[in-house]
Amino acid sequence: MAISSKSRSKSKTKGSTPPGFSRAVQILLHLTAVIQFNYGVYYFNNVQLPTSTSHPFAGKFKFLTFLCAIIQALYYIVSLANDFVGTNELTPKRPPAIRRFKDWLLATLAFPVALNVGVTFWTLYAIDRELVFPKILDPVFPSWLNHVLHTNIVVFIVLELFTSYRAYPKRSTGLTGLAIFMGSYLIWIHIVKHYSGVWVYPVLEVLQLPQRILFFAAVLGFTFSLYVLGEFLNNIVWAKEVKLAKRKSN
Repeated sequence: MAISSKSRSKSKTKGSTPPGFSRAVQILLHLTAVIQFNYGVYYFNNVQLPTSTSHPFAGKFKFLTFLCAIIQALYYIVSLANDFVGTNELTPKRPPAIRRFKDWLLATLAFPVALNVGVTFWTLYAIDRELVFPKILDPVFPSWLNHVLHTNIVVFIVLELFTSYRAYPKRSTGLTGLAIFMGSYLIWIHIVKHYSGVWVYPVLEVLQLPQRILFFAAVLGFTFSLYVLGEFLNNIVWAKEVKLAKRKSN
């Protein structure tokens, strides 16, 4: 009985889930996300958008929604692999490379970009859907795909935040990675505009240059604030478990 009790106590320090969650829940969440987002990327990539709404230049890779879906698909593939060949310990002494990459990917890209895409899309959609998702797309762009790409990305990344702990990188490092990604995307959509003659999103067509500058600045500021929000929530949700794990490991 004494050995059994000690074994159970040791196993609790290795889990990265709070009471009520289990390794099976983590695996199920990651597996569901892998199937969902990879199929979403595949389906979206094969959707034939009307030429009146999208120039063929750069294909789907000009849409932040598509890039975000790829990031989510990659993140959950890495997370699922980490469930089996990495570690989900709260404070591993020597975390394997896959665990370090998983933590960095969520903090730097997966969480802030998912919330950016989800919140920005549905906000503009509520104001005037023609700014981001014209009605002409309805016959070729199913509702379920719209929710996978703009709703479920937020739902699943928030669930991930509450079911798996991750060690955030140094804030300057994380924000630098996010800034490089977002800055590169802003340059990219200007390249697309130059060669195609049209903006990626209809909302940019109705904005004058000063308004576009303010819009881009607001999007960048909002995205950086989402990084800080993710870091804050991670610390709040997992503070007790991390302290307990560190105390038991000493």
